Amino acid sequence: MDIVNSYIVEYLLNVTPERDEILEDMEQYALARNFPVIGPLVGRLLYALAKATQAERILELGSGFGYSAYWFAKALGKNGEVICTEGNPDNAEHAQVYFHRGKIANKVKFLVGDALKLIDEVDGQFDIIFNDIDKHQYPKAFRKAVPRLRKGGLLISDNVLWSGRILDRRPDADTAGILTYNRLIYSSKELFTTIIPLRDGVSISIKL
Repeated sequence: MDIVNSYIVEYLLNVTPERDEILEDMEQYALARNFPVIGPLVGRLLYALAKATQAERILELGSGFGYSAYWFAKALGKNGEVICTEGNPDNAEHAQVYFHRGKIANKVKFLVGDALKLIDEVDGQFDIIFNDIDKHQYPKAFRKAVPRLRKGGLLISDNVLWSGRILDRRPDADTAGILTYNRLIYSSKELFTTIIPLRDGVSISIKL
């Protein structure tokens, strides 16, 4: 199921300013390998949120080969930092190529391993935590992430509408994880949450 009408998506992509060639190269790399990335429309949203909150410290749970991290890093000031977590060392290595090309390698720290374990190994609080790990793990990500956000910080998650599979009568493990996660973020007294039906659904939760 397309969450957003394909003609609307085409319009938005056409009206959006051109991206730098590195982002376009990353998109082509993802397309050729059927590797899921957030894409330019959600990328611009992440950039805007990082700018609006004047974020200086961002943690990603699930970074792939660094597409979303690239958008975040470009939004940060000279002392900002994005900490990436990724289970596949090949993706981490490939990400460094793009980061160096974009002259943002000094803003990005890449940790390889289980994101839900690595978060415990990183000190301090974060302005933004971006969650894009395996969907059945989203409820665990919620419990790990919320205590690590500063007040006013953002917990952002991708794929929360899951191509409409949230409407399935017999959800699989990933869909069930997203359904539970969505209930958690909306019912939490620590958060104010909204879901934006952009691409595959993006949730934005502000820590109160």
